[in-house]
Amino acid sequence: MDLILTVLEIVAPVALLGSIGFIWVKTGHEYRMEFITRLSMTLSVPALIFTALMKTRIEPSALTALTLAAIAAYAVLTLIFWALLRLGRLPQRTFLAPLIFGNTGNVGLPLALFAFGEAGFAYAVVVFAVMAIFSFTAGVWLVSGGGSPIRAPRGPVTWGTLLGALFLWQGWHTPDWLTNSLSLLGQIAIPVMLITLGVAVARLSAGHLGKAFVLSILRVAICIAVAVAVGRWLELEPVAFAILVLQISTPVAVTSYMLAEKYGADADAVAGLVIASTVLAVVTLPLTLGFLI
Repeated sequence: MDLILTVLEIVAPVALLGSIGFIWVKTGHEYRMEFITRLSMTLSVPALIFTALMKTRIEPSALTALTLAAIAAYAVLTLIFWALLRLGRLPQRTFLAPLIFGNTGNVGLPLALFAFGEAGFAYAVVVFAVMAIFSFTAGVWLVSGGGSPIRAPRGPVTWGTLLGALFLWQGWHTPDWLTNSLSLLGQIAIPVMLITLGVAVARLSAGHLGKAFVLSILRVAICIAVAVAVGRWLELEPVAFAILVLQISTPVAVTSYMLAEKYGADADAVAGLVIASTVLAVVTLPLTLGFLI
């Protein structure tokens, strides 16, 4: 009973804020997605990542180990999902990137913070950064058939990550007035991302939901298995191991739908994956947390 209550306390804020965004749109209120997304990804998320890394007391060697684990996990997932899609004769351009990259930002970061505190959040930021770099390089290339491989290194999220890692490695700190300002800016990221997730799901038009649920069930099972195997193989310490499993197993990211729509892939099929995996996560994420805590 105590474990159930603990998991509910962790999941409830995520579900509540996501529901606010969903209900907000469904009741006819305006929500300027493009403005909010640009504000988050240009200012608040980079500030959040930078300050989290700069202020963390986690050993750089532990962060390096988790970075290597995240890279290895995404590489293994790429090979597995590529093979499965080939066997199932499903279009790689539509399905491969969404199956690989989970919602490590909107869902993973808040869950990591609520479940494992500041230490867990710092680890989650590392996995999120690895995912973001892969998603906006290899992911764009997969969806578009010709996306630029240098987009991500120019993005604010990546620069915030690199600067945060540099400050962590060197033991540097910004002046208090700047740290407080950046911390305040970063604090808006998590609630805004969760509300935006609810808005995005409310606006999606799902297609091929039957196939999407089958793929989502396969995806979460494979993601958890790969993350556990990689974490055990690299002998990650308990919190880093838990964060790797949690982040890798998050549902399909809404950005996958946006990229599919932008580059002419089957956006309705991807929307179905987003909805199916998000609904499935209502069950799988609490179970995963119960296993990890």
